[in-house]
Amino acid sequence: MFSRLAFKGFSRAASTTTSRTFTPSTLSHLNHIRSLSTQSRQLIDNAVNAHPIVLFMKGKPSAPLCGFSRAVVQILDVQGADPEKIRAYDCLEDDQLRNGIKEYSDWPTIPQVYVNGDFVGGCDILLSMHQSGELSELLKNKQLLLPIAE
Repeated sequence: MFSRLAFKGFSRAASTTTSRTFTPSTLSHLNHIRSLSTQSRQLIDNAVNAHPIVLFMKGKPSAPLCGFSRAVVQILDVQGADPEKIRAYDCLEDDQLRNGIKEYSDWPTIPQVYVNGDFVGGCDILLSMHQSGELSELLKNKQLLLPIAE
């Protein structure tokens, strides 16, 4: 299974091949961007741990507002994820959440999916896991699928 640590290491290795110069004002700006408050971190932490599957997306599952969010909703649907176990948050409704979730997960894009409090990934990771069968196994092992009708 892909993990965000693997991608984090990849991006770190890739960034070392280019030369960047950071001035004091650039570093100050970066520190300002990376300033998720303790309260915001706690709110996101509570949200991530409140439901078995948590989706931070653009729009709502019934009306996604970007193609990547739509793809994640469709993947979860095709996999048979129990909608009663999914809680979605519209990141477009709250700029603090939209920026905070990226810092919280150390993942630069939305949508983001969490399963049982653990960050799984964004659209690209979910698609890859769906295609390989890893997502099906994860959802099955965590008992997050709809019951099979007999």
